[in-house]
Amino acid sequence: MNDHTVFFLLPDVVSAAMSVQVLAAKMAEVELKDVPSKELTPESPLTPKADDKGMVENEPKATSATTPTMEPMVKTGDTSPGFLTPNTKMPQASAMKRTDPQQNGGEAFVNRDGTVAEAPRLKKIQFADQKQEFNKRPTKIGRRSLSRSISQSSTDSYGSAASYTDSSDDETSPRDKQQKNSKGNGDFCIKNIKQADFGRREIEIAEQEMPALMALRKRAQGEKPLAGAKVVGCTHITAQTAVLMETLTALGAQCRWAACNIYSTQNEVAAALAEGGFSVFAWKGESEDDFWWCIDRCVNLEGWQPNMILDDGGDLTHWIYKKYPNMFKKIKGIVEESVTGVHRLYQLSKAGKLCVPAMNVNDSVTKQKFDNLYCCRESILDGLKRTTDVMFGGKQVMVCGYGEVGKGCCAALKAMGSIVYVTEIDPICALQACMDGFRLVKLNEVIRQVDIVITCTGNKNVVVREYLDRMKNGCIVCNMGHSNTEIDVASLRTPELTWERVRSQVDHVIWPDGKRIVLLAEGRLLNLSCSTVPTFVLSITATTQALALIELYNAPEGRYKQDVYLLPKKMDEYVASLHLPTFDAHLTELSDEQAKYLGLNKNGPFKPNYYR
Repeated sequence: MNDHTVFFLLPDVVSAAMSVQVLAAKMAEVELKDVPSKELTPESPLTPKADDKGMVENEPKATSATTPTMEPMVKTGDTSPGFLTPNTKMPQASAMKRTDPQQNGGEAFVNRDGTVAEAPRLKKIQFADQKQEFNKRPTKIGRRSLSRSISQSSTDSYGSAASYTDSSDDETSPRDKQQKNSKGNGDFCIKNIKQADFGRREIEIAEQEMPALMALRKRAQGEKPLAGAKVVGCTHITAQTAVLMETLTALGAQCRWAACNIYSTQNEVAAALAEGGFSVFAWKGESEDDFWWCIDRCVNLEGWQPNMILDDGGDLTHWIYKKYPNMFKKIKGIVEESVTGVHRLYQLSKAGKLCVPAMNVNDSVTKQKFDNLYCCRESILDGLKRTTDVMFGGKQVMVCGYGEVGKGCCAALKAMGSIVYVTEIDPICALQACMDGFRLVKLNEVIRQVDIVITCTGNKNVVVREYLDRMKNGCIVCNMGHSNTEIDVASLRTPELTWERVRSQVDHVIWPDGKRIVLLAEGRLLNLSCSTVPTFVLSITATTQALALIELYNAPEGRYKQDVYLLPKKMDEYVASLHLPTFDAHLTELSDEQAKYLGLNKNGPFKPNYYR
């Protein structure tokens, strides 16, 4: 039985018509009383005239083998049929429209005598005012919001796959701009100085979660322990780093800063720092050439020479050694916070080329246990969710390395229901992984079946092209280590592979057979490139860095030689104690008898320097 649609076209209604569907269990024919009979013809007033130029868009004719397509109306909310125009003389209804299933949903009319006639071909009308209103809609959307709402996809050659950012609409390189802050100072290079107000608000939010730095700023501001210090820094430029830089300035230091990662810079924060008078050279989405140019601009300034280095990854130290080795005659020390940078320092020391004392902040307890472990435990999930919207339950995940970063990643993924495998070269860390309930494997044993691969070793060539070729379709590949050397991304930039940009920091690398992997941040640090990290944890690291700078800068000559040192345990404990009030935590104090029994000072340090 067929449904029938009866159209009552009311003569006194000009711009609207109502269609009423009448469902009947059995209906052989329909009687329409008191309505004159008039069959529809191609000359009916329902058919627009051919001379209505600019108003009519021809609809392609549908054949019996083709399902007619319905074009959506331009103006939403308009209930009038598209074929009705003002001042149209309304015809009287004499037929019933029905859908013939044999014609793939085509429209037909049932006449009073029971015969079936094909409905006339109707043309769509787009009103001029509707088109104009549609064109008034905004066409430019910031890439950041676009990447979250609309998956922007395009296919690029392997040579240009890296050249994208998610910053503003202005694609002019900051190096080609002349920018000045409100005070007329132009000694900086950032994306857009107009974003300073937004950056200032982010810095103010970060200050609320960085109690130790704010306490240090308040306690030591009168003493100015860094008076005369000229600190050149190369770290991630985020709101948390801004709080550190402003704290160093409050303690008496002058600062010049560049970014240690081409994707982690928060442009609005860099703008706020530049507006505040800081010499900042960084923006999100730098090229490799931009990266080294920014470091050089940061270091090479006539009439200004640094006497302290704060580095994250060793690139700044490497650049000064390579380009300006004479600067080390006036540099008092280096503070390094990453595994990669510390490794470079130990190599220089072993070769006898380290000509100033260096402080290894990475291996301090506060950095290892809090920044590396607890920070990564939260930020790994955040980075993966923001970029891929992946569900972790039931996924097979390969974590390469079971150091503090690996431990944090594994704990988070296991808690979300993932099946986690671990690779490790150190028998002690390997045993820890086994005792924590993870299966220890070699990468080539499970590479074909895992859904996600995460590197966090600090090494190079952990995931090489051979493993990338063997991965399953849709496998997500990312890095939680500082450097981009762990995944062999360079081997993927070959003509036979296609790079497809999905959204900011997300690329599909497609093989000739159609297999694709999802590469995040081009193998660079995932959490700071694709998301954010907990501010409170960074407060611990930043306070440790500040104390290390104060220690090296004020140390009497001869205390530290040309070697790599660990932060004194007393300072580690002091950093931790500054954060305890946040939790309303109360330390138990040793009695004199207890302190004597343990052979400790009542005020610490409570652990030997070798404790980790």
